[in-house]
Amino acid sequence: MATTHHLQTPDVTLAYDVHGPLPTTDGRSPLFMVGAPMGAEGFTTLASLFGDRTVVTYDVRGIGRSERTDGSLVQSPEQNAADHHAVITDLGVGPVEMFASSGGAVSALALITAHPEDVTVVVAHEPPLLSVLPDADAAFAAERAVQAAYRERGQGAGMAAFMALASWSGEFTPEYAAQPAPDPARFGMSSEDDGSRDDPLLSGVSDAITAYRPDLEALRAAPVRLVLAAGVQSAGTITARATEALATLLGQEVVAFPSHHGGFMGGEHGYGGEPEAFAAKLREVLDA
Repeated sequence: MATTHHLQTPDVTLAYDVHGPLPTTDGRSPLFMVGAPMGAEGFTTLASLFGDRTVVTYDVRGIGRSERTDGSLVQSPEQNAADHHAVITDLGVGPVEMFASSGGAVSALALITAHPEDVTVVVAHEPPLLSVLPDADAAFAAERAVQAAYRERGQGAGMAAFMALASWSGEFTPEYAAQPAPDPARFGMSSEDDGSRDDPLLSGVSDAITAYRPDLEALRAAPVRLVLAAGVQSAGTITARATEALATLLGQEVVAFPSHHGGFMGGEHGYGGEPEAFAAKLREVLDA
């Protein structure tokens, strides 16, 4: 059974869940799972496959139960890393092991930089670091086109444009930019516009995450085992290429995980992967 905690800070109330006992009974640090822009519910299946360990999941600020009081919608890696630090400190059990995916993997890199004492090992799964790509300018232009589609035509159009970007293989060429706007129906989505423009994935409020430039020297110097991971089905996609580019900069190899960008999920967001195989690989990596 999970217990839910609420940590109040001056500008946000952070909601996090502890699955298992604290202090832990197995002698290991808790396993902290984080994604962005995604709440704790995205890790429901993966956390259940670590029933022998104490797992911590939480809603990043502005998502789900973590309500902001700062009047802002902006997401940044440094800000989210500060929140990770606050939650880890609130746990009161010392450093944690961390599985961080997508935008959560970017904030995990910021956490290693700012608070290396908080983590012993970080598995950073497909961080969307557009800044490290050889075709960064074209990638940022593709990202802006997604946001324009969202602003002009709403959720369905924005998400269809995002799915087209996320599934594109290889560098962003003029041929990519010249494509017609994808039909939301192609991805099983409605083209109706509900008028909302606050989606954290599509609205541009998370631009600081994709634009983040990791402090390579700090990452190399930190006493933290950093594992860069990407799904085998993600080969050629923007997040896999960003992971590979960061690995090259750090002199590392990317560890292949089963499935795709959401490979650890069951049916949480209709984007199920291979969670059992993913959990087995994550165990192997954490125990290495």
